[in-house]
Amino acid sequence: MSAAPDIRTVVREKYGEIAKGSSTCGCGPSCCGGGEGAAGVKIAEHIGYSAQELAEIPSGANLGLGCGNPLAHASVEPGDVILDLGSGAGMDAFLAAHEVGPTGRVIGVDMTPEMVERARENAVKVGATNVEFRLGEIERLPVADGEVDVIISNCVINLSPDKPAVFAEAFRVLKPGGRMVVSDLVLTRPIPDDIRHSVEAYVGCVAGAAMKEEYLYLIGKAGFRDIEVVEQRSYGDADVFGGYEWLREAAKAVVSAKVRAVKPR
Repeated sequence: MSAAPDIRTVVREKYGEIAKGSSTCGCGPSCCGGGEGAAGVKIAEHIGYSAQELAEIPSGANLGLGCGNPLAHASVEPGDVILDLGSGAGMDAFLAAHEVGPTGRVIGVDMTPEMVERARENAVKVGATNVEFRLGEIERLPVADGEVDVIISNCVINLSPDKPAVFAEAFRVLKPGGRMVVSDLVLTRPIPDDIRHSVEAYVGCVAGAAMKEEYLYLIGKAGFRDIEVVEQRSYGDADVFGGYEWLREAAKAVVSAKVRAVKPR
């Protein structure tokens, strides 16, 4: 349970292993990788995806990494340009591609080369021409100013060691009047320092989670308005932390929240 010398490196390596199928992380299916196949489907249905949605994505896109379905509250329209922060193997990006149609476009950004490679392979499998995956960090997005209509993200921002930069970048790349809808894990009360500084708990999406009030404050500080929590559910009651008994008590402070915010016109 030692502190990580470079949290981005630790996260990139662990999620690279998940992309290659050599790890399921073990700290919980919510965002550390619950696996593919039946396990991934079960997790996805539990957090808000319909059977129809799951049937629309290419095999290998659902790694069981999410903690909610941000698209359920994104009001995506045909022709929109969508940006997925931390797109992983492409699950939400492919669902968004269905919604925006041939006149729209979806951009997925992920810092893990193995995830980007896997997502691109998935796109080739299904002949998706309106979705692309870019290698980059969500704190420094490889996206132009005002390029996108809607930003989505699924259980990724909690992993960033620089959340103000994430929200500032999101604000920058959105068009005026654009909206951001994220599903993420936040804390309802502080967690012990030993958990906060644990590598396992960080990759397990617990140690890096911000207090809910701080999370919403940072979104507002970046310039967003009309900030609202559109859905929230307990996460500590679910059996999502495998054999990591020392994480269970801390997990009771964690909730899955879907937050929507708008960039003023």
